[in-house]
Amino acid sequence: MNTRNIYITENDLERLRLLIDMHNGPEIAPYIERLKKELDEATIIESKRVPGNVVTMNSIVRIRDINTGEEEAFMLVFPEKTGLKRKTVSILSPMGIALIGSGEGDMLEWEMPTGKVKIQIMEIIYQPERLGNYDL
Repeated sequence: MNTRNIYITENDLERLRLLIDMHNGPEIAPYIERLKKELDEATIIESKRVPGNVVTMNSIVRIRDINTGEEEAFMLVFPEKTGLKRKTVSILSPMGIALIGSGEGDMLEWEMPTGKVKIQIMEIIYQPERLGNYDL
C-alpha cells in the first residue's frame, strides 16, 4: 500500500500510460506492474499546478543514500534516454518508480536482490514544470 501522497502531472500520466502500453515482456513485467500501481494511487494534477518540490519526468534530483551517506544527482528519464550525457535513472527501474511524484525531503525505500535500499530526496535541482516547460 502506498503510504505517501504522490503527484503525477496529467502530461506525465499520459506519456507513462503510453510507455506501459508499449513495453511488455517478462523481464520488465514487475516494474510495469509497480509503475501501474503508483499511477493508480497517485493524485493527478495539471502540469501548471504541480508544486515545484515534486519529482516529475526529466527532473534532476539530488539524493542521499541513507545507508552510506553518499549523495548523487540523477535525471529521471524515459528508458530510451538512459545513459545520455549525464547520470540518468529510468522510470522503469525501482529507483525511478520510487522517485516519480515524490517530494523534497521524502524518504524512499525498495527491495533489491542485494537488500533494502533507502534514500532521501535532498533537493530537486531542476523540474521542467517549475520553469514552464510542460512538454519535455
